[in-house]
Amino acid sequence: MHIAEGYLPPVHAAAWGVASAPFVVHGVRALTREVRSNPESTLLLGASGAFTFVLSALKIPSVTGSCSHPTGTGLGAILFRPPVMAVLGTITLLFQALLLAHGGLTTLGANVFSMAIVGPWAGYGTYWLLRRSGVPLMVSVFFGAFVADLSTYCVTSVQLALAFPDPGSGVIGALAKFGGIFAVTQLPLAVSEGLLTVLVMRLLTQSSKGELTRLGILLPGTRKTGTPTETGTGTGTKTAEASA
Repeated sequence: MHIAEGYLPPVHAAAWGVASAPFVVHGVRALTREVRSNPESTLLLGASGAFTFVLSALKIPSVTGSCSHPTGTGLGAILFRPPVMAVLGTITLLFQALLLAHGGLTTLGANVFSMAIVGPWAGYGTYWLLRRSGVPLMVSVFFGAFVADLSTYCVTSVQLALAFPDPGSGVIGALAKFGGIFAVTQLPLAVSEGLLTVLVMRLLTQSSKGELTRLGILLPGTRKTGTPTETGTGTGTKTAEASA
């Protein structure tokens, strides 16, 4: 993400903006419902947005002669689902474009589509499938954040390839070039982001256990010893109540 201001042809920039708009509108409604129903979640929502802002604002020099950075969207997607993360990611990208010159206004739609829409959905889908398969919570969180990061750059590669096809090999050739460049630094960054997200989730399980239980990340169970267990699949409070 963070395709620079004016870098995409106007038609492409407009098309990505149109494609992103319905997801953001839906996300605003989901965020509004969440805040109205559970005002106590605003602190965790703000923390999720701040996590995304800080991580995606980091510029790490890469061997490709450019910079790479994490996305930070996996955590918010797991906690509050992808529609809410679409709004948090859009706000993050807008602030970064205006305040840090990361990305731009004309390319905001493209950057939102890759980082705030596809990344969260891919990451949450991975997390959800792993939890449904009985994979431990922290392992699922790691792969959710890993996929959210990597899928963002895969989509960015597609966006750039469509805008700037290779003269000889066309879009496929350009996609291979852009993807190959990103992969050099983004693969280790995705691993690092996954580990950091696991660390943050571990802290949240200690400091915000009640909120994570309400969100369906942790489900209270009763062993013979009477101690709570972590069995959540992240499918929501109704699932939590049913499973409990």
